[in-house]
Amino acid sequence: MNFAKSGYEMSHKGLETVMEEVRRFSSPKEAVAHIQKIYDESVTIIREQFALFVQGKPVDERQLKGATYPYLAFSVNKEDTHDFDTPFSYGVLGEKGLYGTSLTDPHLFNKYYLEQISAIMENNKLPALVGKSYCPIPFSYVISHVPDGVEHVCYDEIRKYFTLPDLYYMNDHIANSIQDPRTLVISPLSLFTAERVDYSLKRLHHYTHTSPHYFQNFVILTNYQRYMSRFRKLAQNLMDQDKGYYTAFVASGDKKYTAKTFPDFAEDHEHLPQMPAYHLLGKDGNGITFINIGIGPSNAKNITDHLAVLRPHCWLMMGHCAGFRRKQALGDYVLAQAYVRDDQVLNKDLPTWVPIPPIAEVQVAMQEAFMEVTGLEGEEMKRHLRTGTVATTDDRNWELRADVLFPQFRQSRAIALDMESATVAANGFRFRVPYGSLLCVSDKPIHGELKMKGMAQKFYEKSVQQHLEIGLLTVEILRARGIEKLHSRKLRGFDEVPFR
Repeated sequence: MNFAKSGYEMSHKGLETVMEEVRRFSSPKEAVAHIQKIYDESVTIIREQFALFVQGKPVDERQLKGATYPYLAFSVNKEDTHDFDTPFSYGVLGEKGLYGTSLTDPHLFNKYYLEQISAIMENNKLPALVGKSYCPIPFSYVISHVPDGVEHVCYDEIRKYFTLPDLYYMNDHIANSIQDPRTLVISPLSLFTAERVDYSLKRLHHYTHTSPHYFQNFVILTNYQRYMSRFRKLAQNLMDQDKGYYTAFVASGDKKYTAKTFPDFAEDHEHLPQMPAYHLLGKDGNGITFINIGIGPSNAKNITDHLAVLRPHCWLMMGHCAGFRRKQALGDYVLAQAYVRDDQVLNKDLPTWVPIPPIAEVQVAMQEAFMEVTGLEGEEMKRHLRTGTVATTDDRNWELRADVLFPQFRQSRAIALDMESATVAANGFRFRVPYGSLLCVSDKPIHGELKMKGMAQKFYEKSVQQHLEIGLLTVEILRARGIEKLHSRKLRGFDEVPFR
């Protein structure tokens, strides 16, 4: 790509407030390489200076001031804007002005950065502007622990030299669409700043006890630990089939296994992380991350708040629900196409009047996977797979106020209730991540059909395996049909950030 130099120099006014040492790149690979160089140099400074600090040696404060995040920007003049003919819903700078964002960990996001920068440069015929931001990297995002035997270090001493995370800069104003880019000197390139991304990367590691580098682009969430052991067996089977796509399996503690080294797991419930995760690694990062998020909308919001910074291609909720229709049987499925948001946890981020649309590509793939796994079709399929509205509540004992809720269930035409699906879908909509929910009916409380011990065990033995097989096949179908088809325009507004 060749870009004329004239015109771009005069449009840099404003960049000096956020970045320095600006360089222009006509090659996306060279731009990403320079981003990585800036980041690596900053991280090295912090680690070297922290090593001196814990040894009681002098710290070079001047060097630490230069340990900042990389910054990426694009500058659009009025004559540069035009109508774009692109099949994608991202990668377009539609208005005159400056666009920019701080970036973090190019080792983790190398492929994503390269894809996004390439799309913008190709669609807009503009060079990428890369430099050092004025935003220092907090030391705790690059220092994993204080060396053993060092007990004298405390935060009061650390803050004298090193930058600590500042929550003021870690908000979701961009993702929540409450920040009008037309009022800003520099419009955001991405939904998340570097500080926000780093915060979530740390949280993901904390909750799942696995490195963010192992997370895959397809995520399946469940609310029952018994699904985890079944997923392990199915994952092993997929690796044993030797199709060559899945390369490894990663468990908590970053324990990595191949098909030949796959162990017999002995579940140590006493030492399980809060949200146990397994990662079935695909060659191109499009494998499957499987997480037991536990029960409740707060957990669902928590994990998806942090997963979103990884920009996955899709996340699916696969758990149990209470069936509302008399003809539903235990073990039948519910494919959510609409949601009643009585979960409360996202009301301040996404008003309840905002509709949460179904993602057609996900819905179709889930139904096709169901048909293939169960062998059912036509009217027989419809008896065991109902498509409709799912209500999500934040009250685990909603049954104790069922008399009050009955009118809401009737008015909404809900066919099932759970505690996570609407939250997962709403956060998918909020963060522009395709989503879907396939639930299995485990009881029917409003009809007096509660789980009894013996019946429940038989139900779990039959349903969990089949449910997971449908989920794994859904991912295979979505992946085979092309990742680009997943990123629906219905998840993006009229003045979206250019990055997916």
